[in-house]
Amino acid sequence: MEISEHTRIFIKQHLTDDVHALALKVKPQEDVDLPFALTQIEGWQKAKDKLPSWAADENILYPPHLSMEQCSSELTAQFKQQIVVESKTNLDTFADLTGGFGIDCAFIGKLFQQAYYVERQELLCQLAKNNFLVRNLKNIHICHTDAKDFLLQTSHLDWLFIDPARRNLSGGKVVALEDCEPSILELKDLLLEKADKVMAKLSPMLDIKKALSTLGNTIEQVYVVSMDNECKEILIVMSKNVHSGEHLLTAVNLSSKGEPSQLFSFHYEEEEKPCDYATTLQTYLYEPNASILKVGAFKSIASRFQLKKLHPNSHLYTSDTLHSDFPGRIFHIEDYSSFNKKELAYLLDGIDKGNLTVRNFPQDVATLRKKLKLNDGGSTYLFATTLNDGKKTLIKCRKVVVPPRIELESKV
Repeated sequence: MEISEHTRIFIKQHLTDDVHALALKVKPQEDVDLPFALTQIEGWQKAKDKLPSWAADENILYPPHLSMEQCSSELTAQFKQQIVVESKTNLDTFADLTGGFGIDCAFIGKLFQQAYYVERQELLCQLAKNNFLVRNLKNIHICHTDAKDFLLQTSHLDWLFIDPARRNLSGGKVVALEDCEPSILELKDLLLEKADKVMAKLSPMLDIKKALSTLGNTIEQVYVVSMDNECKEILIVMSKNVHSGEHLLTAVNLSSKGEPSQLFSFHYEEEEKPCDYATTLQTYLYEPNASILKVGAFKSIASRFQLKKLHPNSHLYTSDTLHSDFPGRIFHIEDYSSFNKKELAYLLDGIDKGNLTVRNFPQDVATLRKKLKLNDGGSTYLFATTLNDGKKTLIKCRKVVVPPRIELESKV
């Protein structure tokens, strides 16, 4: 894509400006493509945190807002790259069937001898051509075509990646497999005919058990990926001839702050085994990370770390022994009480602010905070929850800061 020097200079001069204010105050200039410049400024501002290595290169060109919003972050793209590396499969040919901004294609595609970026929108293809050249990804070929047409015309590939659009015709977000486009359900047989492995990126709101049932014996692995304890995406790896019950599920929590990733792998069969429930609160309280809660590893996490669960629906755990490698937050329990006024007054004596969480409790955080007359913040952590005997309890804790730990061994 050709960009005038005046447009480039304008972008550099206003790179950190408020885009909306800039759009209102800047007058059209003959040698400046203002709409394009504003898109580049807005894209860079999004990329500096989401895609730091790309944002550091001034020659990267950015797509319109929606594509920037939907693209993977650098951390989640690197994790997909790790999945492929650890699969120990052939790394000859790969295709990203829904190229978009090209982040996943760039990170995964660099592993392969030949890679294909497939995209229906011509503008995105032009941007990808520029950016792959800038990133020295000469092995990636741009294919301006539809995913299905590409599949029908291509020969066998080692890996395919697909990230279906999760918006309907009116722009609303959709979650179910059958509502995404292109449809993985419709393309499933063709995908597996053309590739040894297929990785699909899906909504973090996806019903995982329903997806397992719908896709049958094609799902090999499921990853629920969070970043900084916020669920970002669900990845499903499919292949041929997967036997029923072999699904490996992995909860992943990545950190943008340089902390080690948290990984926990299990099979749903482990959830059928009973777990121990606490008759009383012990020394430590454990709160699983968002990915574990999403994937439903409620009993297996207790069994694996020898913890006692507070209640079948509370998803909080306790123990007298510190398990510093637990994938989530750990707290030292200082005290706890019922919601009797006198007990609460004693528990909260001298405390005017705290970090409040509710788990399996009839009131939300805002309502309970108002009732307790607590401001947000401080070093005190409070959990309102229900114990196994049905008692509503407020637990006062302080956060346990554990030394840097070795990442949990992944079973991918």
